[in-house]
Amino acid sequence: MNTKTFAALFAGILLASCSATKNTKNDLATSLPIAISINLAGIDNDKAPVTINPGRFTVETVTYRLPKVVQGTYSVSDFGKYIDDFKAIDYAGNVMQINKVDTNTWSISNAKKLDKITYLVNDTYDIEANGGIGKDTPFSPSGTNIEANNYVLNLHGFIGYFDSLKNNQYKLDVTASADFIRTSALQNVGSKTSEDGKNITTSYFASRYFDITDNPMMYGNLDVEEFQVGDIKIVLSVYSPNKVHSAKSLKETIFKMMQAQKAYLGDVNTTPRYDIYLYLSEGKEDSPKGFGALEHHTSTVVVMPESMPKEALEESMIDVVSHEFFHIVTPLSVHSEDVHYFDYNNPTFSKHLWMYEGVTEYFATLFQVNQGLVDKTEFYNKVMSKIQQSKQLNDAMSFTIMSENVLKAPYKDQYLNVYQKGALIGMCVDILMREASNGNRGILSLMKELSNKYGKNKPFEDDKLIDEIVAMTYPSLRTFFDTHVIGDIPINYNEFFKKVGLEVGEGKVEVGYILMDGVPIVSGDPQKGTIFFTDKALKNSFWKEQGVQVNDVIKSVDGETLTLQNANQVLQQVFMWKPGKDIEVKLDRSGEEVVIKTTTTQGYTSGEAIREKADATDAQKALRKAWLKG
Repeated sequence: MNTKTFAALFAGILLASCSATKNTKNDLATSLPIAISINLAGIDNDKAPVTINPGRFTVETVTYRLPKVVQGTYSVSDFGKYIDDFKAIDYAGNVMQINKVDTNTWSISNAKKLDKITYLVNDTYDIEANGGIGKDTPFSPSGTNIEANNYVLNLHGFIGYFDSLKNNQYKLDVTASADFIRTSALQNVGSKTSEDGKNITTSYFASRYFDITDNPMMYGNLDVEEFQVGDIKIVLSVYSPNKVHSAKSLKETIFKMMQAQKAYLGDVNTTPRYDIYLYLSEGKEDSPKGFGALEHHTSTVVVMPESMPKEALEESMIDVVSHEFFHIVTPLSVHSEDVHYFDYNNPTFSKHLWMYEGVTEYFATLFQVNQGLVDKTEFYNKVMSKIQQSKQLNDAMSFTIMSENVLKAPYKDQYLNVYQKGALIGMCVDILMREASNGNRGILSLMKELSNKYGKNKPFEDDKLIDEIVAMTYPSLRTFFDTHVIGDIPINYNEFFKKVGLEVGEGKVEVGYILMDGVPIVSGDPQKGTIFFTDKALKNSFWKEQGVQVNDVIKSVDGETLTLQNANQVLQQVFMWKPGKDIEVKLDRSGEEVVIKTTTTQGYTSGEAIREKADATDAQKALRKAWLKG
């Protein structure tokens, strides 16, 4: 997506833990850019006025669409649902007849008389907050925000396209308060201040519709920091409604992370600028709740809770943003025809989510140990966690079939496995390549070779990619792909760990305060509207030491009453606890109030862990070093 999800499943609720277009006939009599205006100074009831002036048509009927699906996401968004008061206006100023074809599509007859289209865009953040996650609303990082102090302009939610004109140039005017800070990587071609000085209209240029959808913006009371990482300019834009966090406070963490990523990638250099847009959710009823990020080719939009402690936010930004930044390798430089010629309303999907999302997630995990941001034990723990979480999903499903059919049941429910088993597939390919090349080649070198062969303007043929990879590498990869990626045989990870002197065995495993092995230690009673501890809590040393019992109802956490309605918000805070935090949890134990007031310590459980073999050979140790540090 890629959407990178953040957090976990609780009581059926998701706690939320890329392309050109084919040439088509031009129906315009001129080659002037399509002129668009978004008036953020004219907001009424959280609705933004949009005007589309396509120039003069030479055909009788035209079709205008908002995207059903946008790149980087693998679910239906239906941005047409958020359009109100859609009108087609002729050159005499009269309203023309239109036909609403479907949720995202409008057909306009007598199009030679069409002068412009106007409509209002609703705020998806508000609708998401009212309907909740899983109600067919766009994932927050792909959505739109329209409020007094902040505008998240994922432009695919504001601007549509005419079927035959996706390759036309666009000129976009955005009018907003002169007091607002505005950030966008789209080419700025000028600005104009209103006569009263209250508003500024900024003009942008896009070479085609893809550039409109690929370059989000953020306007409002922002905090912005710019810094250089090698030859890449990083622009960090932060909206924190209560000024809890700032771009300045996060700058050093982001700089160190991206400096390490750049060092890991070496000579991969596909963008002179990278934008990070961070929206911090206030945690109110009308605040967005889909936490995570959506990548674009040279930017990412991130949504996180504003209440996160600084250390937890920094850790999450490293995990989430590093994943999105690694997308400059794939799909920016290596992608299939499905990505290159993406159809926003009738999309087809590549078989290779194991590469787009899995390898990207693997890079985001591996680079941290490679560059010394985490130690080996922490890296092993992250890998073990991915193994355990992948087994919570369907581990006996062809990954290529799942990828190609990701919008359909039963495959769409397995999408989250791209971040778990997909990353593990990348790990196995890496180890196999290290083994066959005496440590000299790995999956990063493979991706560089594919990037050199293709690049951002040349897609590969989807059905031929694995054959090409095998031809470029070693026969052992053929067996692996046929068995575990195209095939549906679960991977025996011990076979791969053995090659690098590791093994999976029983040990003492660090756990969090709400999840163990990717599964919540609490459950919900929909009849009573309560949240209670399950027997898994007794296997968590921290809660066991606090005297928690099975079926203890959690009444409040740090003074906030816990209900099924606010479980996402409250339990996300528990998810982000770190050792050393003072807490107070009130329980109801068969009618008796029990109060836990303590300072958190690291919790443990007994379970499977990855450990280094005492009898590992020198060859295995050398291969391990090449894998982790090569």
